[in-house]
Amino acid sequence: MEEAQEPHIESLGHDDENEAITESSAFVKGEPPEEDSSPPKVDSEVEILHEKVTKQIIKEGHGEKPSKYSTCFLHYRAWTESTQHKFEDTWNEQRPIELVIGKEKKEMTGLAIGVASMKAGERALLRVSWELGYGKEGSFSFPNVPPMADLLYEVELIGFDETKEGKARGDMTVEERIGAADRRKMDGNALFKEEKLEEAMRQYEMAIAYMGDDFMFQLFGKYRDMALAVKNPCHLNMAACLIKLNRYEEAIGQCSTVLTEEENNVKALFRRGKAKAALGQTDAAREDFLKAKKYAPEDKAIAKELRLLAEHDKALYQKQKEIYKGIFGPRPEAKPKTTNWLILIWQWFLSVFYSLVKLFKEKRQKSD
Repeated sequence: MEEAQEPHIESLGHDDENEAITESSAFVKGEPPEEDSSPPKVDSEVEILHEKVTKQIIKEGHGEKPSKYSTCFLHYRAWTESTQHKFEDTWNEQRPIELVIGKEKKEMTGLAIGVASMKAGERALLRVSWELGYGKEGSFSFPNVPPMADLLYEVELIGFDETKEGKARGDMTVEERIGAADRRKMDGNALFKEEKLEEAMRQYEMAIAYMGDDFMFQLFGKYRDMALAVKNPCHLNMAACLIKLNRYEEAIGQCSTVLTEEENNVKALFRRGKAKAALGQTDAAREDFLKAKKYAPEDKAIAKELRLLAEHDKALYQKQKEIYKGIFGPRPEAKPKTTNWLILIWQWFLSVFYSLVKLFKEKRQKSD
């Protein structure tokens, strides 16, 4: 694998490769939509899912649809239909949200109806009437959602897990939840080894979704350490995939998430440095590499990246030197002065003449 010489690189697909997956699941490759402040324009047929919910497919999915109590992982953007104001965008968080069909919040009833009709990998535009959204009062969390506001959702169903023996994710113990995330991580590692980067990232995203902020906030001591031992490698392996896909800004975000928990994580510093260097942020990249070197002074991969940055800086200096040389031109050379013998003879004659005049005056003064 390309990054085998990186410092403390997560063993991708190396440990417990043969462990069976105990939950049925679905996932699919995908990519984030282009950033846009307005809802997408869609020409596909309008499908009526409910008298208050319609759907237009933007991108087809595949496989089965989630059943009741399936835990779905999705990204979405949301607008108020009347004002076209975007009030939420989960893609900006770089992690999917978790929605359990049949156990969703009241304001997400319409969204859940739409998601239940989708296949893994499908992206669609949903129109949800206010009755199945934020209702008569509007949203307290999103002040720009007024009372009785119809909503538009651009939704992508990344994947879903069917319930395990009738147990919803919210009913899992901490150990079960961390274990499920770890299996997702290992699935992602196996896909990474096959260079199926998009599919691997989907598995890492779903693993991370098992350990959202609300869940992590409740953990202390050994349980938090156990969760981070799964969660942080998923972020770092996501960064490895994103670097290979030239999605450097997203890679930086994944590494920075890890560094908020472990400020001295060598792998996070190294990969963030690589992403910054690829974006031309050489000073910031050098800062990350130097900090990584502080904790792994003998690491050859870090030394190589620092050497590449030094060579880049040298080449840039030489290029700038040539540019300035072309602007101002070469410094003019001093011309040797030619000797004018006629002037020298004339100057000698004048000096002799003035000397004789001076001598004559002195003699005359003595005689007087």
